Amino acid sequence: MKKTEKSRLGNGAIVAICCSFVIGMVGAAYAAVPLYEMFCKVTGYGGTTQRVEQASDVILDKKIKVRFDANVGPGLPWTFEPVQREVEIRIGETVQILYKARNNSSKATTGQATFNVTPEATGAYFNKVQCFCFTETTLKPGEEMEMPVVFFVDPEIVGPVETKGVHTITLSYTFYPREASKPVVSAVDVKADNANKL
Repeated sequence: MKKTEKSRLGNGAIVAICCSFVIGMVGAAYAAVPLYEMFCKVTGYGGTTQRVEQASDVILDKKIKVRFDANVGPGLPWTFEPVQREVEIRIGETVQILYKARNNSSKATTGQATFNVTPEATGAYFNKVQCFCFTETTLKPGEEMEMPVVFFVDPEIVGPVETKGVHTITLSYTFYPREASKPVVSAVDVKADNANKL
């Protein structure tokens, strides 16, 4: 084999490796956000709470205070606040609290809430059975709505060094403006619309 042929084969291998690397990095970039969200949900990193289907079956004879915070992002003409500012509950006890939102504008507006808890290390132990987070909420002009949150603090919180001395957790929600999702048009609606145009 001539030297130039070996050189071409070597260059081809390098190009193939570089292309594979670029494709791999693009794939990793697209997967990063869902993988990070999954990591946060599993570990509670960044104050991300856990979502569970059922209440705790263990209730400790030890109390913890939970405070509630409410914020509204720019561009959303709402008043948003917790009905009660804090509760003191037994660790493992399932409780329901309410937040209240009101649309102060003269037109229907839609918002969507994000949340976190502090201290961040408690996120892995703050379990929500029901909440309004990540759900689009549309309020008519002047409409007010109460939104329940059902949660419990996992009894495992008393074990780890970073959480066993925690006596207060703050649950914070922020509502941001969002365009209301448009309903999906069915084939029947399209046919009817086309027939009307004829």
